[in-house]
Amino acid sequence: MNQVAEQDPLLETDFIKEMVKQMRAIDSYGTYDGWPADRILAPYVVTKEQRRAIPVIGDPDEIMLSRIKAFYNAISSLIEKECGLMAVPSVNITHEGFGRALITVGKLVVMDRTLRDVHRYGYESLSKMKDEGDKLLSVALEIIGKYPEVAGL
Repeated sequence: MNQVAEQDPLLETDFIKEMVKQMRAIDSYGTYDGWPADRILAPYVVTKEQRRAIPVIGDPDEIMLSRIKAFYNAISSLIEKECGLMAVPSVNITHEGFGRALITVGKLVVMDRTLRDVHRYGYESLSKMKDEGDKLLSVALEIIGKYPEVAGL
């Protein structure tokens, strides 16, 4: 298992807190009850060595797909928190691990991401995952600011 520092100040950021909420939300059997945030988010950290050990061709399992959905759900939730408009994530991935993730606000598409090789999904560190989430969030909020009338439909 990957190790994340339990006292890392990164764990107190809005994005990471939302990721933990989303991961707990998909835990229907209560497996994560009592687990600290670093342990819940550890599967998102995939080092270069670990990625090399994963075959290039592979099919994603349901656990991996739920992690990907939790990531985009967290971004959607933060969009709603920032602008007060409902953000709807839509993740469509084939059994081969290719697909697309969209987030819409009203009639406006604020994020469109092509996904490939999702069976190898992960980030070098929680910091890199947070940076990616923050980048997607800021671009989405910028698009909403540019086209508020479409986002309000």
